[in-house]
Amino acid sequence: MKTLKGPGIFLAQFVGPEPPFDRLETLADWAAGLGYVGLQLPTGVGGLFDVAQGAESQAYCDDVKGMLADKGLAITELSTHLQGQLVAVHPAYDELFDGFAPPEVRGRPQARQAWAVGQVKAAARASQRLGLTAHATFSGALAWPYLYPWPQRPAGLVEEAFAELGRRWKPILDVFDDCGVDACYEIHPGEDLHDGATYERFLDEVQGHPRACLLFDPSHFVLQQLDYLDYIDRYHERIRAFHVKDAEFRPTGRAGAYGGYLGWTERPGRFRSLGDGQVDFGAVFSKLAQYGYPGWAVLEWECALKHPEDGAREGAPFIRDHIIRVTERAFDDFAGAGTDAAANRRLLGLQDN
Repeated sequence: MKTLKGPGIFLAQFVGPEPPFDRLETLADWAAGLGYVGLQLPTGVGGLFDVAQGAESQAYCDDVKGMLADKGLAITELSTHLQGQLVAVHPAYDELFDGFAPPEVRGRPQARQAWAVGQVKAAARASQRLGLTAHATFSGALAWPYLYPWPQRPAGLVEEAFAELGRRWKPILDVFDDCGVDACYEIHPGEDLHDGATYERFLDEVQGHPRACLLFDPSHFVLQQLDYLDYIDRYHERIRAFHVKDAEFRPTGRAGAYGGYLGWTERPGRFRSLGDGQVDFGAVFSKLAQYGYPGWAVLEWECALKHPEDGAREGAPFIRDHIIRVTERAFDDFAGAGTDAAANRRLLGLQDN
């Protein structure tokens, strides 16, 4: 067993134009002041870390890492959620996702994809330079418009979508393998990897690639009505990153899992600040401790109601209080009688002739 590291915080939801949220250095001071000891850094357009520079420059990586260390902070993971999304985009979403890319590749899907692939590969190399072993990302989606089987899906449609997804990601995963870094896909609606079944299908397409790992976020399981504890039992060997995020699901006769196109405050399923939702975090942290999860517990704050600064302030002690310092010995060791092979045979009635 291992004791989880934390508390960490994903900074993507806090970046903004006003101090202290406009620069990594001042964001780091703010986070450290709240009690966080780890930062998950967003990258890409408007991000806090330049993966292209990080992939090539050890000095850049050392400067960022050193600046944070001086404040008592470590980098938990880099994130390429937005770039990972652009590795595979169905044409229906081209215009909506163009904003994730730099202006020079917008309106040019193939150029946008090439940029995204380069970014994710660069993140693997930058992670290696930073001494990280896990990376947070999205899979992208080709089959998402066909999620519900009406009209009836043509035979082979889903199979071809996942085959293509595997073809796009396999070379990227090979770079992660070369760098000794796990690519952790956040299982998330809007991605082709949105539950255990789709993850297994993808894993088949990349021949069980050892770097095709998982970012566990129980909030998305609440909204999909999946068993997030059983998920840990099934996939714990692949879980290498953890977003601590809460959610609630309160269906009515008017709306349920699909949400009725309602806004976030009105949807039956909505994200909440830690402790305000329905996730059993005591059980989640226990499962992860039981299975020896080796990584960080990182707050991802999203809530339809609470102010983000309040959510961040409450998140650090919430995570810290849920981290289980694992025991180094069994609780009943005091009653142990030692090991005696001959005595064991006698107790079992196995007398030697």
